[in-house]
Amino acid sequence: MHILDTLKDRGFIAQMTFEEDLYKQLERESTTLYVGLDPTADSLHIGHMIPVYAMAHFQRAGHRPIILMGGGTAMIGDPSGKTALRAMLTRETIDHNIRSIQAQLSRLVDFAEGRAILADNGDWLRGLNYIDFMREIGAFFSVNRMLTAECYKARLEKGLSFLEFTYMLLQSYDFLELFRRYGCRVQVGGDDQWSNMLGGADLIRRKESQDAYVTTFKLLLTSDGRKMGKTEAGALWLDAARVSPYDFYQYWRNLDDADVQKCLALLTFLSMDEVRRLGALRDADINEAKRVLAYEVTKIAHGEQAAADAQQAAAALFGDGGDRGGAPRVDITAGQLAQDARLTTLLVTAGLAASRGEARKLVQGGGVYLGESPVTDIDHTVSAADFGTDGLLLRKGKKHYCRVTLRA
Repeated sequence: MHILDTLKDRGFIAQMTFEEDLYKQLERESTTLYVGLDPTADSLHIGHMIPVYAMAHFQRAGHRPIILMGGGTAMIGDPSGKTALRAMLTRETIDHNIRSIQAQLSRLVDFAEGRAILADNGDWLRGLNYIDFMREIGAFFSVNRMLTAECYKARLEKGLSFLEFTYMLLQSYDFLELFRRYGCRVQVGGDDQWSNMLGGADLIRRKESQDAYVTTFKLLLTSDGRKMGKTEAGALWLDAARVSPYDFYQYWRNLDDADVQKCLALLTFLSMDEVRRLGALRDADINEAKRVLAYEVTKIAHGEQAAADAQQAAAALFGDGGDRGGAPRVDITAGQLAQDARLTTLLVTAGLAASRGEARKLVQGGGVYLGESPVTDIDHTVSAADFGTDGLLLRKGKKHYCRVTLRA
């Protein structure tokens, strides 16, 4: 099957330019293509991952991905989808973020022996001469046309800085630079990047008289149109220090039934026959599909052992047998316990409540358990004897667990 047909079948494709010619280009030769990621945090979250998964499919079909880290563009900020100017990041912070993200990308894309390229647009953007850049690049962009782009139209009423207005030029220049350095002919990205991406393909045609293409992918949305990957604590990060593998696993395990087949197609490499079989399950049987989804996505994000541990912990915690050792853990010292042994304080320390006020409401509402025993006394305290050899298991509601261990 042609790689574009594979991506269509799995639900990736939103828009593409010169579709017939792009089909021929990908059939004719191994093609270099790129996706850009601005390193505004030291971790990716699940919303970033659709284009990265697509890159993995392209690579498996014999094409060469470039993952372009925005070491230069992150210092400006993309206005797409934003309602206010992004906080300015230092060069040191951006470089740290890039290093942190590299390992996450390697779980999907194989960078060995030149099979993929990890590039940084800071290498060419940070040293640009403004006058030279505007003479070479700025002359090819119409302000009137730029103002019709959705990424700018949404910001005009609330205010759009010239700093952000130049983002399209810089992203377009990235495509031109990657074409010149690596022969890159295709840019891919989220559908919210469509306007920015068109500028780069057009720039290559006008500057180099060569063909260049753009393909965008659907954003990861729930069946009712909300952005997927939002949790009580914020975004569903791939960094285990931000979101534990167990909590990551549980997010997918508790997904709405209507979203399961779509996520199996987009976020796993299972065959589409298997995706459709699992997606067709109904009522209690859909839990099989959710377990497969949760395991496969967690395996890609955190590794096979972490996925197996999370699966075992979830099975144990929800009465299906297994080892509970994979539940999220927090350590406290004997000194901390001696200073404040209140259960409400422990709930905050374990990350099950944002404040002691919230913890008191949870206890009063009957939503807190020590092991399997409910606690309704807001003044309840714990002792060292409660922890046992494997710690104290706290539960909030039906789905949120943490094992608190006591150390000297």
